[in-house]
Amino acid sequence: MSPVGSTEGKIVLESDHVNNRHHESTEAWSLQTFAKSFSIDIIRVSCRAMEFDMINIEAPIANAIRRILMAEIPTMAIETVFMMQNTSVIHDEVLAHRLGLIPIKVDPTQFQWRGDAEATDLNTIVFKLNADCYIDSETNKVVNASVYSRDLVWEPKGNQAVQFEKNPIRAAYKSILIAKMRPGQSIQAELHCQKGIGRDHAKFSPVATAYYRLMPEIVIKEDITNEDADKFAKCFVPGVIKVVKERGVRKAKVDNPRLCTMSREALRHDEFKDKVKLMHKPTHFIFNVESTGAMTPPELMLHAVKRLMRKCQIVQAALAQLNQSGEHEA
Repeated sequence: MSPVGSTEGKIVLESDHVNNRHHESTEAWSLQTFAKSFSIDIIRVSCRAMEFDMINIEAPIANAIRRILMAEIPTMAIETVFMMQNTSVIHDEVLAHRLGLIPIKVDPTQFQWRGDAEATDLNTIVFKLNADCYIDSETNKVVNASVYSRDLVWEPKGNQAVQFEKNPIRAAYKSILIAKMRPGQSIQAELHCQKGIGRDHAKFSPVATAYYRLMPEIVIKEDITNEDADKFAKCFVPGVIKVVKERGVRKAKVDNPRLCTMSREALRHDEFKDKVKLMHKPTHFIFNVESTGAMTPPELMLHAVKRLMRKCQIVQAALAQLNQSGEHEA
């Protein structure tokens, strides 16, 4: 690879002319300036996934939110399995592991941390699983050949039936396959759910995926026209470059850079090397969050921001205490 050069605060790979720009500013950071410039644009949102843009923010903040989403937002998950009967081909340990990974649809803020305390209705959710596989004598068909998450039956304890009357506790999805059985086999178990975070075990993580990428930036330095424009457009994912007609001349224009995968295919052609630059906007992040179903993505983002605020408050308090101790020593 050719040597790396640095110009105008940018790191340039001379081999392929792809710029990796690092955000540098000589101005002192201020909360007022940040509040005016920072914005969040929601691109799409559903009960399962959300895509949004975080604009004018630094990578450490975006990464902090990603890490909090993955490891620090509590959920309820199956922690203990009391296996009364299991004559299926799946071993008890494997079956318990599969059960633990089923996301539970419930607000975790309604429950306390259990720790070493006794199980109560304030810190534990109980499910029953009773599945028997047999041949129906009338239809001659196998019943319960497959055991699904919908077969988990919530057993309210204490005041839970009243507390969750409007939103009964259940598995987030009904069609998660737990086990397959043959006639004569059965599974009977009692499942206890408790509160936890993804840092302790992946089953508590409320997100299936949480990732971000920098917004691509494509700069066409010289006009690319006619046949070259068509060839140039084919170097990118469909929708990134469009060919428009201006004054009778067909030209390549950037249409939707967020679709660009930064494949660098255009830079493989000598006719385009000096006409285009592929970069990233250093403070514009495309964020994607996919929930496991325990909570919706907007709920997860609110919890993540509140958690980040709490972390900042803890650091502020620690710094204030440190400054006070330093003044006393002086």
